[in-house]
Amino acid sequence: TEIYTLSLHDALPIYRSSLCLMVTMLREGAISPVELVKTHLRQIERLNPSLNAFAVVLAGSALEEARAREQARMRGEPMGLLHGVPVTIKDSFDVAGLPTLAGSRLRSGNRAAEDATVVARLRREGAILLGKTNTPELLASYETDNLLTGRTNNPWDVERTPGGSSGGEAAAIAAFCSAGGVGSDGGGSIRVPAHFCGIAGLKPTPGRVPGTGHFPSMGYPGGLVGVAGPMARTAEDLRLLFAALAGYDGQDPFSAPVPLRPAQLQGVRIGVWEQFYRVPADPEIRAAVRSAAAMLEALGIAVEDFEPQGLERAPNIWAIFARWPSAATKALLKARKIEAHWTLREWLDSDPPTAEQVLINLASRDRMRASLLRQMESVAAVLMPVCGVTAFRHRQRKWEFEGQEIGLFQAMMPAVLANVLGLPAVTIPVAISREGLPIGVQLMGRPYEDELLLELAVRLEEARGPWVGVPPPRGAAE
Repeated sequence: TEIYTLSLHDALPIYRSSLCLMVTMLREGAISPVELVKTHLRQIERLNPSLNAFAVVLAGSALEEARAREQARMRGEPMGLLHGVPVTIKDSFDVAGLPTLAGSRLRSGNRAAEDATVVARLRREGAILLGKTNTPELLASYETDNLLTGRTNNPWDVERTPGGSSGGEAAAIAAFCSAGGVGSDGGGSIRVPAHFCGIAGLKPTPGRVPGTGHFPSMGYPGGLVGVAGPMARTAEDLRLLFAALAGYDGQDPFSAPVPLRPAQLQGVRIGVWEQFYRVPADPEIRAAVRSAAAMLEALGIAVEDFEPQGLERAPNIWAIFARWPSAATKALLKARKIEAHWTLREWLDSDPPTAEQVLINLASRDRMRASLLRQMESVAAVLMPVCGVTAFRHRQRKWEFEGQEIGLFQAMMPAVLANVLGLPAVTIPVAISREGLPIGVQLMGRPYEDELLLELAVRLEEARGPWVGVPPPRGAAE
């Protein structure tokens, strides 16, 4: 029951299948939820000691839920979209009865009274929660490390980071410890870990997936740039998770009552942007963007070079919004006499903006967004890098490409555009670097056209061909 067949010649363990295939097999009774949960728990036991992707593993409750799902299927009860599928959740979302630590000792002793909306919706659709995944302290880093649950390592190379802040989630999914789950993205925090770990991730349009029950809050000001979104190994899996998660929530001030809609690709044009203006990027990443453009063109989708005008200051505006809560965080740490982790200190080193600076930059952001949307009337999406580097070594902060040096802020400029401008963006892996690391690309779209982005990602995935993902660890029994 742990082996399924891809073809006459290929067989893989069931936990290495897509989430969508798991759903089909569960519905057909080819495998039971209990068997599926157990095989994932064995994978977690094998790999998590070296990855440290989990803040907590919920083995006992997951098996109880799996037995309940199996009995419900045998009784012929209606099944949700994710009935019996084992998933994970980033440890910034509330799960009733558990702490929501967000990697910080400031959160010690915290216990959630109820599930976050996304957790409740996963459960409503029959998903089984395997555990909560690791984050940097207060989600304030592109590296996943903290003083409570430690450092998470990239399953492709444990000397490198899986990214942040949804790094534990990306590592767990990439290492086949989870079929999929939910992360949050305030500056690339879904898409960068997806790119670093060779999986797929969607940053939805603000308002499509509720952020209720997330810490830090996704009300104002955090919700100006941050959203909740699905992460999985394939774009098709993202589409199913998005269907389960999307929908209006009156407790979320950004939530919008936008129904799921079918995507139409007829007449769609894609703009191709190799790098963020003159900011250097890894040549292999630029080549991957061009390769992805050729794949889409081969499918009959029109592509054209596209360099949007007037976005040069967008990353600086994002940085102002991202620094907004830093003064309150500094004061709280001082009052509690708690030392911040080094990843948080990087963020706290910068001064928070004044109210006048925030207001001025909000207005600038709105003008910039309106200008870009006018330019995008002829292109439904922009194909571009997720960021300028592949998964980097722990604590690395400088890179040199073609004789020019960049730092972390410059490397992440392509990632933050969708956040500061409130646009949807989806990431899928398309290539492997010379160092054996995954390379993802992102499609950034127009507001509320998430379904179109997902359809494009599915088509691009089909053109790319099968993505095996992280090879089995040496010596691990499959």
